[in-house]
This record gives sequence, structure tokens and C-alpha cells, in this order.
Amino acid sequence: MDYNTAALNKRSQLVVLCFIVLKAAEPLDDGGWSFSSGVRLQDEGPCSIDVWDGCSLSYQQFIHRYAYSRPVILRGLTDNTKFRSLCSKSSLLEEYGERRVRLSTANTYSYRKVDVPFQEYVDAFLRPQTADALGSDTLYFFGDNNFTEWQSLFDQYESPPYVLPHTSGAYSFGIAGPGTGVPFHWHGPGYSEVIYGRKRWFLYPPDQEPHFHPNHTTLSWVTETYPHLPEDEAPLECTIRPGEVLYFPDRWWHATLNLDTSVFISTFLG
Repeated sequence: MDYNTAALNKRSQLVVLCFIVLKAAEPLDDGGWSFSSGVRLQDEGPCSIDVWDGCSLSYQQFIHRYAYSRPVILRGLTDNTKFRSLCSKSSLLEEYGERRVRLSTANTYSYRKVDVPFQEYVDAFLRPQTADALGSDTLYFFGDNNFTEWQSLFDQYESPPYVLPHTSGAYSFGIAGPGTGVPFHWHGPGYSEVIYGRKRWFLYPPDQEPHFHPNHTTLSWVTETYPHLPEDEAPLECTIRPGEVLYFPDRWWHATLNLDTSVFISTFLG
């Protein structure tokens, strides 16, 4: 069964999944990821992105209103309870602790790579970031997953069923500390789901390039630039939590800021 056929089957089951909307709103544990640090960023900011319960937005409405024009946040489309349990700190360290992961610098135009054991990343790199840190000095675990090693985990993830015609999904999985994130960049369309923690998003349409320094972090931008933006330069933004999925269209500029130690997965549509 190919990705699009599976997606069509999932869409036919959405009415059965309506109960998950209520479940997603319940408090969720942190999976053990906040044990090493009590740091949390409290400012979730406003939410200027449409938010829909999955059972309230049809696939046709998604295509016509959002797929090619603007971002949207969807709740209750899937039930990833099992995947979430497999992503707890203890579960991932038991399964992947000795395996090597590839880290990337968290800036826009430089892509230094460093390979370390996953246990070392959790112990030494997964820490809060300060506003004066440079992106080139910040190593971030996201995207460079060895699919042979991680496939058994990804097989348990239920991706959003609303896919674009003639596309298939590719997963990128990540874990990052509070204050980290990726600065503004753009690429093809996709989804991002938070498994543990909270992630704040900032987005601009393709014809509105944001003002940012490519080697400054999102936290620096939020601290120094964001408060002084004119009203007509304000981004679309929202903070997503576990059980919520953000869809971003093709070529939209976006930056992220992890408010807690966060576990997350994106589905890139290409």
C-alpha cells in the first residue's frame, strides 16, 4: 500500500477518531524530558493561525482553504499515544542510547554536522540555550535520521492523513532543549507535530521575507527584533502542544522556538 492510498484510508476513518480531540486537550506528562532542567519559557505569545478540530475540517476544505495558501493547526487527526510512549526519555535511551545521531548547526546558511552517540547528545548537548548564543555554535538533533536504525520507531507514527495530491511523506524526527529552534528558512510543504513539550512557530508568506540575521538564533530574534516589529511586519504565529499538528504551505518562511525540552516530528510532503 503506498502513502497516498494509506492516507485515503485514514481519511475515511476520521469520524471514528473524533474522541481524540477531547483527549488531546488533557494535560500530558513530559515523558521524562524535563528531568534534567527546570527551565521553561513562559511566553507562548498570541495565536494568529486558524485552529481546527480534525473532525470539523474536511479534506476538501483543507485543500481549498489552506493547502496552497496559508498555515493551519489541526487537532485530533490521529492517535499517537503508542508513538508518544516510545518517545519517552527512558524508552529512547534504552533503544537508541548507544547509536550515533547526526547533529546540525541551528543557523540558516551553514550546515556543520557532528556525529555523537544519542546518550551523549542527551547528556551533553540537550540543554537550555541563551539568547546570546550563535546558531553556528548550537548543535541541534533534527532531520538527519538514519532511517534503517529508526524505522521501527517511525513505523509506529501515524502521520496526518491530509496529504497533497501527487506527494508522499518523509519524516524528520528531533529532540531539543528549551530556547533552541531553527531560524527563518523555507522549503516545501509539510506538517510538524509536537510529541512532548511546546513549540512556538513564526511564519511569513513567500513574498514577505522576514528581517533576521542568519547566524542569530530564534530566541535572539524573539528577544531583540520581534518586540519592535511594525504591525504590518508581524508574523503569523502560534504555540503548538502535544496532540496538535501545524501545516505549513510550500515556500512559507518559518522559524521555531522550543519553549520546553521538546520531542517533535515533521512530515515533509514532496
